Amino acid sequence: MATATAVMPLTFAWLEITGRCNLECTHCYADSSPDGDHGTMTATDWEHAIDQLAAMRCDGVQFIGGEPCLHPALPRLIAHARTRGLGSVEVFSNLTHVPDHLWECFVAHRVDLATSYYSDQAHEHDAVTARRGSHKRTRANIARAQELGLNLRGGTVVVNDHQRAAQAHADLRTLGVTQLGADRMRAFGRGTSTPPTVNDLCGHCAQHKCAIGPDGSVWPCVLSRFITVGNVHSQPLADIWTGPALAAARAEITSTCGTAAGAQSCTPPQFLPMCGPCSPCVPSVGHCDPRAATTAPTTALPSTGHPQTR
Repeated sequence: MATATAVMPLTFAWLEITGRCNLECTHCYADSSPDGDHGTMTATDWEHAIDQLAAMRCDGVQFIGGEPCLHPALPRLIAHARTRGLGSVEVFSNLTHVPDHLWECFVAHRVDLATSYYSDQAHEHDAVTARRGSHKRTRANIARAQELGLNLRGGTVVVNDHQRAAQAHADLRTLGVTQLGADRMRAFGRGTSTPPTVNDLCGHCAQHKCAIGPDGSVWPCVLSRFITVGNVHSQPLADIWTGPALAAARAEITSTCGTAAGAQSCTPPQFLPMCGPCSPCVPSVGHCDPRAATTAPTTALPSTGHPQTR
């Protein structure tokens, strides 16, 4: 008698609630900007998606964008996620625009935060974000999050030669941030001039995780947005998760990028929640471990351990 194949559980989801951002980072994977919008997903649509995630026993979500703090329904969606019993609720924000009512929401609902921090020098950080003053605001709000007792992860993406990435980590430590991650610029969004391919993924997409975009599209992860496996406007999320389109995408990614079981730790690891280390190295990185490279890049960061512990 044949045995039914076990369904891989969905334990984490990125909820990309907006394509609008007040910054225009040079490497933005989502290609977001002030010209972006909130898409076709209404607050009620997002609540319905959260309901489905809870019914599937998903444990954690991350609200992302764009800049999620620009979405007027963010407090409502955070509260709904908590009401539905999700164990982890995180907001990935550039922390340049956090009104008082959002701080109150973050504290009331025990929200985790994550942010990007590119340099200890304001002019260098601002050059990446394309907004003067962004470093000052982000740094001040990192300090405020620490004062409020919120759990915060800080990550640095190395986008320029000679970037003061290691110094950025040191500066974060002076602010009390202990969960640190790092990554190299990936070949997605504004980080590349060529179309993305499966070869540039880490190989862990759709392994217990997926992403939902502002138009309801479902992707294997936030970086694999060029692979749409369904849309929550027209299909139940459970059907998408167990459907043939996602199964085919998972098989292609796994066969192209290598299995999670065979992955080797890279230095530094990716700064993406719930993702494991890359193996083999994606083409846009070339060599993950600066200690083993013939010539270590000047921006190499020390290994900080895997930053995805929640």
